[in-house]
Amino acid sequence: MRLLIDSNVLLDVLQARIEFYMPSYAIWKSCEKGYAEGYISSLTVANIIYIMRKQIRYDEIDDLLWNLKNAFHFADFTLQELETAADMKWRDFEDAVQSATASRINADYIITRNTKDFENSTVKALTPEEYFSEVFTVEG
Repeated sequence: MRLLIDSNVLLDVLQARIEFYMPSYAIWKSCEKGYAEGYISSLTVANIIYIMRKQIRYDEIDDLLWNLKNAFHFADFTLQELETAADMKWRDFEDAVQSATASRINADYIITRNTKDFENSTVKALTPEEYFSEVFTVEG
């Protein structure tokens, strides 16, 4: 199962957002343990560091990157994704880039808390809770 993980899910864990922490942490751990192939866009990494700039010191960025690399694959985004996203004419350009990236890497799902923002995506978006209730199985 290949998943593109949206910024908000990662930020739930990194910022310990109490209301959303456990389902998002479960996504993170299922990717880290190899139950799913988790991907994050390189755009997501830049966004996370920007959003957390007041919470994280510059010398802590290496640790953050190591933690992300330990759990997820990085998906570069290319000019093709930018052009595709522009052609989509969505209200939120970043979400369009995420959708285009998910499509290019052949993701099965986009995992996000904002599924409504991905209603027109060719890759179905699920919340962490929906993923675990509708899709996730541990094969053993």
